[in-house]
Amino acid sequence: MESVAPNHCPRCGTAIVDPTDDGRPTCSNCGYVWYGDPKVATGVLVSRPGGPAAAKPELLLVRRNHQPALGKWAFPSGYVDAGEVVEDAAIREVFEETGVDVAIDALIGVYSEADNIVVFIAYAGHLVSGEAAAGDEAFEVGWFGADALPPLAFPHDDRIVAEWRALVEADRSDRGPIGR
Repeated sequence: MESVAPNHCPRCGTAIVDPTDDGRPTCSNCGYVWYGDPKVATGVLVSRPGGPAAAKPELLLVRRNHQPALGKWAFPSGYVDAGEVVEDAAIREVFEETGVDVAIDALIGVYSEADNIVVFIAYAGHLVSGEAAAGDEAFEVGWFGADALPPLAFPHDDRIVAEWRALVEADRSDRGPIGR
């Protein structure tokens, strides 16, 4: 996804032709400088007890039915709407894609890459209620052992899982849920 610069100045209507030395499109008439805004996305590594004697948690994943990463497994995730609280967006996206209610336990991290306008905010959460079923943006959903995940959709996903594992191993259970 690219952030596209306007062809005309939003202040005075003059055509924007040449970028400044730093590459930002600038109006030659009024000096307006266009700054491309990032797009914020969020997702939740939703866990539930699983494995032998509930020692190993399972993670809820969705198999994407849209681009990017069509057909790949991913954490329930999506874009934050303008004016929406990020934690609320994360909970909403999980429900829309899987039909389950979750609580957010902790922030895992914020991830970005050069030349990519998407900033991804990852949370750890747990299942509160519901049976997972594919929503409109997923071919299927599945619970996977944390040690038996399928290949994941995005380059930063392995890092997110590693940081989630570190969070779980640090036993952050002394903190209550975050968000609303």
